Amino acid sequence: MFDFLQDYDLLGAFWTTVQLAVLSAVGSLIWGTILAAMRVGPVPLMRGLGTAYVNIVRNIPLTVIILFASLGLNQTLGVELGGGDFETINFRLAVLGLILYTSAFVCEALRSGINTVPVGQAEAARAIGLSFGQVLRLVVLPQAFRSTVGPLANVLIALIKNTTVAAAIGVAEAAALMKDMIENEAQLLLISAIIAFGFVVLTLPTGLMLGWVGKKVAVKR
Repeated sequence: MFDFLQDYDLLGAFWTTVQLAVLSAVGSLIWGTILAAMRVGPVPLMRGLGTAYVNIVRNIPLTVIILFASLGLNQTLGVELGGGDFETINFRLAVLGLILYTSAFVCEALRSGINTVPVGQAEAARAIGLSFGQVLRLVVLPQAFRSTVGPLANVLIALIKNTTVAAAIGVAEAAALMKDMIENEAQLLLISAIIAFGFVVLTLPTGLMLGWVGKKVAVKR
């Protein structure tokens, strides 16, 4: 029943999915944290830019962003992100698109965590002479991260599943392999079940582990 699998690099496809998810998660966390800082900052222009970015990007389909990264940035503007062959360039563009999209959701998760930090703590920190950046880095963000492990875990799980959109620009991840397998094999239900099981293996332990971490580091109020 499973003999046809030896003709396909199933583990390699899921390894590409894992790479997409990990690189995009790191980039999204960094850019999302910057956006959250902009949204709660004291400079009106920065708040406006952060708010506009989040509200616009969250309402654009991920497929449109990924296609723009490939067709707009690469084929129209010549952006190659370091060069390389076609697959390497598209992989990097897919990571960029996933970062731009997912960071908007990371920002909102972090902003909700920032809002849970008592205002008095920030005011006390400012009273002893700390700057806004120091207050954010030393007082607010550590507590915000601890209180948003659960929401950030949900964003990560959604990101893992969203990596399938990268198949639209030729990235050889699990969804692209599934398409090739279905076109060549008369095993639609079995192939779908195998790919679905692979994603469950990636997302379920991730959710359980981060849920446990969230309970351990939760801020007691």
